[in-house]
Amino acid sequence: MSKLYIVPTPIGNLEDMTLRGIQVLKEVDLILAEDTRTSGKLLKHFDIDTPMQSHHMHNEHKMVDIVVKRLKSGETIALISDAGTPAISDPGFLVTRACIANSIEVECLPGATAFVPALVNSGLPNDKFVFEGFLPVKKGRQTRLKFLAEETRTMIFYESPHKLVKTLTHFAEYFGEGRQVSVSRELTKLYEETIRGTMKSVGAHFEAKPPKGELVIVVAGRKK
Repeated sequence: MSKLYIVPTPIGNLEDMTLRGIQVLKEVDLILAEDTRTSGKLLKHFDIDTPMQSHHMHNEHKMVDIVVKRLKSGETIALISDAGTPAISDPGFLVTRACIANSIEVECLPGATAFVPALVNSGLPNDKFVFEGFLPVKKGRQTRLKFLAEETRTMIFYESPHKLVKTLTHFAEYFGEGRQVSVSRELTKLYEETIRGTMKSVGAHFEAKPPKGELVIVVAGRKK
């Protein structure tokens, strides 16, 4: 029976791959992978020999119809990204939407995603939060920051290491230097760390010690 499985993969520590995720990847007819070289290492580690095909942001639009056609013919397909849960700041939304529009069953497995542990260990309120992912690089960035300056819920962002200090500087400018922030890097990996404090102190920390690895920024909302 045709079905699209959305399968989360580890964000660093391979032991975070679920038993069910491994089983699904072994049983499907095809795995759609963001980068077949990266995913190839994961599949080899778990002795998974299912065929793979590239499915990334540059070919996602072209791939959707092909994937839907294969699913309609009765195949089962799993979608994975390089790390974490597909469609969360990664390809996946378009093919999921197309499957739903074509009455093809979609099942998303629970598993690794970077923003949840970063939010929980930030020490900031997590009963209500907003996930912003990556901010616009240029066009629309200022507008978005002005809008978010009024946000009262905890905010979560993804950022690359070389842009972190600049982003924290923008946050200090729009949210205030005293706003509480938590930056988690290399989650689940050997050098995992979380730096917490005010926008000013955390910005100064990373200015003195440029970060490496994947980053999640958690920012306190504006006090009501």
